Amino acid sequence: MKESREQIENFPKEQVRSAIRAGIGQAEEQMKDHKISYKYSHRISNRKRKGLYALSSVAVAFGLLVASSYQSPALASTLSQIPIIGSVFGDSNSVSLKQAQKNGLTSQIGETQTVNGISVTLDEILYDQNGLSLGYIIKSEKKLGEYYFGAGMDFTINGKSPDGSSGSYGEKVQSATTRTAIQEINISEDMPNSFELGLILHGKNGETWYFSNPIKKITDIKKVPIHHSQNVDGITLNVKELSVSKTGISISYESSEKGEDFELSRAGDIEFQVVDQDGKKIASHSGGAEGQRLKDKLVFKSNKKFDPINSHVTELTVTPYLSLPTDGGGVEFDEKGESKDIGFKGGSLKSVKFKSFKVKISE
Repeated sequence: MKESREQIENFPKEQVRSAIRAGIGQAEEQMKDHKISYKYSHRISNRKRKGLYALSSVAVAFGLLVASSYQSPALASTLSQIPIIGSVFGDSNSVSLKQAQKNGLTSQIGETQTVNGISVTLDEILYDQNGLSLGYIIKSEKKLGEYYFGAGMDFTINGKSPDGSSGSYGEKVQSATTRTAIQEINISEDMPNSFELGLILHGKNGETWYFSNPIKKITDIKKVPIHHSQNVDGITLNVKELSVSKTGISISYESSEKGEDFELSRAGDIEFQVVDQDGKKIASHSGGAEGQRLKDKLVFKSNKKFDPINSHVTELTVTPYLSLPTDGGGVEFDEKGESKDIGFKGGSLKSVKFKSFKVKISE
């Protein structure tokens, strides 16, 4: 027991750290001459290659640390608390993002900005028919509070803010000081196939992180015109088109209803159920809707997202429906990222029944 205790007390922590750094450097030197070809630009390819270096190096370092942990139970306990983060998209619960990452359709960035002891890494970006998906890693020297980053990143397209957008932002806690985040952005206006994406993240204590990267929309997106319209109980629904790619499908639509209060409008609560010709339901991932007031009407635009479909799918049956809120209000963020509670007003809203329609994917 005495010998074991001495090994723990005399465990060469600094030597291990130095060995890890040396292992990483050695792995990078050994792989410098290997050329890897990727779909995106040379700069992104280089960044992706660096990611592969890090992955190989971690394998070397991890082997060294595991061997050392046999001598040091204290070190083993510390290792068990270290979050292992790979691709943010690959580690997510989203089938679409996993599929995109697996097929090499994402732009690998890996750029880190550190402000006030908080490091934000823009990990990867997906630009498909649904809009933009951003994955980032956040590491802080101190524990971060809830809603520290508000509703996620603000963005620009070629230096300009779009007229309207919607989306979602969610974080996954990896440890007390580390979290990953995925932000989905749906943009209602027509977007170019490639552009310079500017991203700005604001922290609760006034910090600002800025990123700028050229991005390009994935190819092989099939668009199926629909032009289906119906009016039910004062709600007008116009479904424009359905888009299909390896990352999933999306339904683009516009809806409207007379009124002035967005919280009392049902036109912004439209969702779709989609099943294929064999009766298999395609999982939906909803997505926000951008609304604006035009004269006496509230008008909404959105793209609703769904999981990828198999190549054997030839026809889809689409059923619109209302997903009305049942309780509790929500949280609203201002331009500074400050949050405030919103009271619930929708308890009196009545549902309606829309008609189903079919969409031919291929003959």
